[in-house]
Amino acid sequence: MVEGEIKKIVDQNETISQQIELVRSVPGVGEQTALNLVVKTQCFSVFHNSRQFACYAGIAPFEFTSGTSIRGRTKVSHMADKKMKALLSMAALSAKKWDPELNKYYHRKVDEGKNPMLVMNNIRNKMIARVFAVINRGTPFVNTQKFSA
Repeated sequence: MVEGEIKKIVDQNETISQQIELVRSVPGVGEQTALNLVVKTQCFSVFHNSRQFACYAGIAPFEFTSGTSIRGRTKVSHMADKKMKALLSMAALSAKKWDPELNKYYHRKVDEGKNPMLVMNNIRNKMIARVFAVINRGTPFVNTQKFSA
C-alpha cells in the first residue's frame, strides 16, 4: 500500500523519476537505495559533492589526530544516517558480486592485506562517487572498463 503511494508520487514527478532511473543505472543500486538517495539528498540539491554525502552517511574516513601527533588509524563518524549506511552496505555487497571492476578491486586490496571491511567502505565511497557523477552528467552509468584493451 505504501509502496504504491510512493510509486504514484515518483511517477507524477518527472525530475524524481528521471533521477531514480539515472541512479539505478549504477551497478549494485536498486529501487530502495535509489529512492532513499533521491529523498535524502532532496533531488541532489542539498549535497554539493559525493564527499559531503559520504560524511552524512557515515562512510567517509577521517584521520585520528591529537595536536601534532597522528595516533591510530582513520575512523568513520558514528553520528550518521544509519539507515542510509545500511542501504549502501547492501548495495556495495551487490556491486562487489555483479560489477567485475569492483570485484577485481576488492580482491586486489584484500590480497594486499587490507581489512575486508575497509575495502567494502571504499566500495561504498566509489558507488556514491559514481551516483553523483551520473546525476551531474545527466547520463546513465557506462562501464568504461569493457572498452579498454
